[in-house]
Amino acid sequence: MDSSSSSNSFSVGSASPGAVVLLYSKELKKWDEFEDILEERKHVSDLKFAMKCYTPLVYKGITPCKPSDIKSSVLNSEEVHYVIKQLSKESLQSVDVLQEEVCEILDEMSHKLRLGAIRFFAFALSKIFKQIFSKVCVNEEGIQKLQRAIQEHPVVLLPSHRSYIDFLMLSFLLYNYDLPVPVIAAGMGLLNIVMEPFFKREVFDTYLVPISISYDKILEETLYVYELLGVPKPKESTTGLLKARKVLSENFGTIHVYFGDPVSLRSLAAGRMSRSPYNLVPRYIPQKQSEDMHAFVTEVAYKMQLLQIQNLVLSPWALTVAVLLQNRPSMDFDALVEKTLWLKGLTQAFGGFLTWPDNEPAEEVIQSNILLHSNIASLVKDQVVLNMDSGDSEVVNGLIFQHITLLMCSAYKNQLLNIFVRPSLVAMALQMTPGFRKEDVYSCFHFLLSVFSDEFIFLPGNALKDFEEGCYLLCKNETIQVTTRDILVTEKGNTVVEFLIGLFKPFVECYQIICKYLLNEEEDYFTEKQYLAGVRKFTSQLLDQGTSQCYDVLSCDIQKNALAAFVRLGVVEKKKVNSDSAFNVNEPAMTKLEKMLGCKTPVGKPATAKL
Repeated sequence: MDSSSSSNSFSVGSASPGAVVLLYSKELKKWDEFEDILEERKHVSDLKFAMKCYTPLVYKGITPCKPSDIKSSVLNSEEVHYVIKQLSKESLQSVDVLQEEVCEILDEMSHKLRLGAIRFFAFALSKIFKQIFSKVCVNEEGIQKLQRAIQEHPVVLLPSHRSYIDFLMLSFLLYNYDLPVPVIAAGMGLLNIVMEPFFKREVFDTYLVPISISYDKILEETLYVYELLGVPKPKESTTGLLKARKVLSENFGTIHVYFGDPVSLRSLAAGRMSRSPYNLVPRYIPQKQSEDMHAFVTEVAYKMQLLQIQNLVLSPWALTVAVLLQNRPSMDFDALVEKTLWLKGLTQAFGGFLTWPDNEPAEEVIQSNILLHSNIASLVKDQVVLNMDSGDSEVVNGLIFQHITLLMCSAYKNQLLNIFVRPSLVAMALQMTPGFRKEDVYSCFHFLLSVFSDEFIFLPGNALKDFEEGCYLLCKNETIQVTTRDILVTEKGNTVVEFLIGLFKPFVECYQIICKYLLNEEEDYFTEKQYLAGVRKFTSQLLDQGTSQCYDVLSCDIQKNALAAFVRLGVVEKKKVNSDSAFNVNEPAMTKLEKMLGCKTPVGKPATAKL
């Protein structure tokens, strides 16, 4: 495992020509060591593991009770009675009918946590994980911190989500370490719900634990691509996942699970907000959140996501596929190794959390990763070739997509993007800006950040710091030089800038294509469903005609994010029509945006007083 720790400072502002004032501080994190928990499983009976003495640590303030008692307590609570009465008045339904609905909802939501079922799953999952994964690596230091936190305060686990296997893996790990098996919940507004007891002073504190789960190879990679192409995903279920016999015969490499430091909600809220509004009305009456509280919840959500991203582990394959995509459809193996090693150094210099076997030659590392992903790429006569000739001419929703492989590659390449996003946007801004003036480069950076803030996680109001971080990383790598007025690319930095632009240019091209589609939209108002179908048809025609090579635009994630960005930027208007949303294009604004993305119109200046 490669890791480094250093602390440096930097500022884009200068006191004298050619000088750099050391104001910006950036510390590259040192990560914990990992332990492979499957190693022990391979030498101990699965039955013995499942039947071990299981006495999990619990929160000191908890009162033990049966699941049926919890359900009864919720049903008889003042909050539920109040809501039922209010709904009865509004909907003219009887209280008894609504009470039955509440019971059904609780039956669906409630957990039983039967020890017999837990032991059965521990036995089954131990066998399955040993079959399909080479290693399951966990940072033990994070587990120890979680063990202490669980006893002190209520704990909310916040795992990243890349696979249906996430919730099974998390339950398996916690059972392995004698920790309480989690009650799993998902949905919009969940963070707001778990923070509410703290706001109402029903608990002294709550710990939020960001968990980063990284896969060498994602089990549902093909399913994920079809979902990006607009095919509805099947309902998530354990049986549906485990019934696939093909899965059990494949190798999916290593999983890394990083338990982040528990974050105290009380510490985050200190001096930030007042909880007194909840004291002014009875607790059972639902209250609309104040603007301050809503802003605080949003800020916490961003911080948790950034912590998840920070601790995701990058595999050699993410680097390899990023290089392949910029040299498709094939590349000489030795050149691929050389370029991947160059990218490895750049990733580590930018603070990426990279796992790379220290005792293996680079050629073997890359070859083993190509073998692991043999459905995507092959090594043929010293050439690494993307598999574009088989299984990728399938009909999806009536449309033919010949490059499903490329979307699979993009899914793995995208794991790199959060490491490179800030320096890459600086590199893009340098390319799009006429001249080298610092203020102009920042203006363009700010524009790109605002356009792509639905694609990447940026803390709101943090644009200047993001810009300084991007500049700092490029300066540290001797890619750019910052003077009093200008930002200049060094001779050595041309290769880095070219790569970073190649990494992010597809996003600019995607948004340009979608702008062009919307400018050709004949309907005054359209729904999201009509938009997705139309943009899919439009982009497919461009690809079939060869007028575009940007296959990322086929992704419905990018299509939806672009529409959300256009609404936020005011180039598309969103209206409520009956129970649906309708959209209308502001043509002059859309035309200007398309030209700004294409460098045909200069980017306007945001407030740059701090620069």
